[in-house]
Amino acid sequence: MTRSTAPAATPPPMPARLFGWRCGACWTVLAVLALVVASFATLDLQWARFFSADAMGRMGRFLAELLHPNFDWTFVKRVLAASLETLAMSGVGTLLAALFGLLLAVPASRPYADARAPWRHPTRLLLNALRSIPELVWAALLLISAGLGPLAGTLALAMHTTGCERRACRAGGCSCTRRCRRCCRNCSVTRCTAGRTTSVPQPSSAWSA
Repeated sequence: MTRSTAPAATPPPMPARLFGWRCGACWTVLAVLALVVASFATLDLQWARFFSADAMGRMGRFLAELLHPNFDWTFVKRVLAASLETLAMSGVGTLLAALFGLLLAVPASRPYADARAPWRHPTRLLLNALRSIPELVWAALLLISAGLGPLAGTLALAMHTTGCERRACRAGGCSCTRRCRRCCRNCSVTRCTAGRTTSVPQPSSAWSA
């Protein structure tokens, strides 16, 4: 009888090397580390001045002033007026953004899932551009044309928030199928009523949120 020999056990795989000449991620990490070291070496950070006794004393006085607020009535009235103006700017800006978002929701979405929407991609590009630019940048740009005042801030909030309404526009009508509208049309319902009963309820949860 021939004795069956057991197969030789394969050795476990060796762990990957920490650095390899053909490792693109390793070279990227080394380049970033070199950039960080070069930045610290070339910048005059003045750590000794930052941790000096004079700097610590000034920071301590500043923190102590925060614990003793100014309750002068003249100062309080100015702060209240500025706070109310800020709230009014945010409210008007949000209202304008909701209005513009509703207007752009129609070309940015489809009436049903497989419908043709020629203005969908250009409108979404516009919404992405409005959303990608922060409010401060919009305010700086609008200060040139509108000048100082609440108008520039209100328009900046409105433009950025309009771009943020892309999620509500994305939910509008896209989940409504052709079958829903066809059922409404078969029941002798007008196109306007069919769109109102099938497409409009779709983004209602997003708008309410």
